[in-house]
Amino acid sequence: MPKELIRCAWAGSDPLYQAYHDEEWGRPLHDDRRLFEMLILEGAQAGLSWITVLRKRERYREVFAGFDPEKVARFDSRKKAALLKDPGIVRNRLKVDSAVSNAQAFLELVEEHGSFDHFLFRFAPGLPQVNHPRTMAEVPASTPLSDALSKALKKRGFRFVGSTIMYAFMQAVGVVDDHLESCHVKRSVRPARTAPSPH
Repeated sequence: MPKELIRCAWAGSDPLYQAYHDEEWGRPLHDDRRLFEMLILEGAQAGLSWITVLRKRERYREVFAGFDPEKVARFDSRKKAALLKDPGIVRNRLKVDSAVSNAQAFLELVEEHGSFDHFLFRFAPGLPQVNHPRTMAEVPASTPLSDALSKALKKRGFRFVGSTIMYAFMQAVGVVDDHLESCHVKRSVRPARTAPSPH
């Protein structure tokens, strides 16, 4: 029998969650559409478990135009009303409204900085910021880095971008790497990640 892989504890036993942990979480994303997707999904997750949103991701991709920010920014009241009737997504009016207004703010930010990627990764010199937690208790819920990103996005009109949500976002898209030291992902990618520890 092959030896069971050691993962971060939050990955649990759900195959979908484990695949997300192994293949996506903590790996740097530099594609603006994917970054927009994760920004919207992390906002949708507020108050819920991430696995709930992860199970709805494919439906989100269908009804949110593949997370094309230019298309989402044009969603009108009729489209938003239809979304609120769709059981395949999180049917919360504030979250649906914010997805549209965040798309508009996203496009403005891209116009200003050339890409969301350029804007985002200037918050984390070293790309990514590799942390070295040994237990989940050592992984913070927010940091001065997420405070700064949250403040910068709120200033530009984004919603559902509080510091805790932004730290989860930064973990998800690889601005920071919080895989536990014992995790097989941390061990497998360590040679390619030479950024010094901030600690």
